[in-house]
Amino acid sequence: MKLPHRFRDPQLAQLALTHRSIGKPNNERLEFLGDALLGAVIAEMLYEMHPKASEGELSRLRAQLVNGQALAVLARELELGDELKLGPGELKSGGFRRDSILADAFEALVAAVYLDAGFDACRHVVRELFGERIAVLRRSSKDAKTRLQEWLQAGSWPLPRYELVASHGEDHAKTFDVSCTISEPLPVHAEARGGSRRAAEQDAAETVLNQLLEQHRKA
Repeated sequence: MKLPHRFRDPQLAQLALTHRSIGKPNNERLEFLGDALLGAVIAEMLYEMHPKASEGELSRLRAQLVNGQALAVLARELELGDELKLGPGELKSGGFRRDSILADAFEALVAAVYLDAGFDACRHVVRELFGERIAVLRRSSKDAKTRLQEWLQAGSWPLPRYELVASHGEDHAKTFDVSCTISEPLPVHAEARGGSRRAAEQDAAETVLNQLLEQHRKA
């Protein structure tokens, strides 16, 4: 695990990585706390970096950073999947690769850092992990689909392909599953669910862009 924190109480880290499929105790309570801590620190960072942004703009930027797929990408960078404790069913179905499980474990780890060393340590870890991501957002407040398209066009690569995978629910409360796929500069595919097709496309584009930026940083 590549989390930039050395735990004084290793059991907190172990609990944060224990999925509910194991039974109790598990990381669900830590996930609840970590979600709030993560949201607060990210809000602080965006408030500092975007002094002229409206409340709605700040909320939209935070949503691009703190969502299940974006957190799962970060969890993979930290190699959390290798450390997860899963029940037999989740192990068999590949739960260590599932976005929701990885994102929940990341949020639980944020809480574990807080309980281990206090808010300042937690704040430091979040700022270190999200600093570069927020810097990218700072340079452009355009929506995810626009930023992905511009990034691909800058490299003369083909534009992304969006497809409606499925829709669920009654007309007044329908949700949409949408995929975003690119073939170059490397094959990347992501799916997202939203209350509108456009919202789902934005979330899927955000995940694809995050993966591209991460590969670019590693290159």
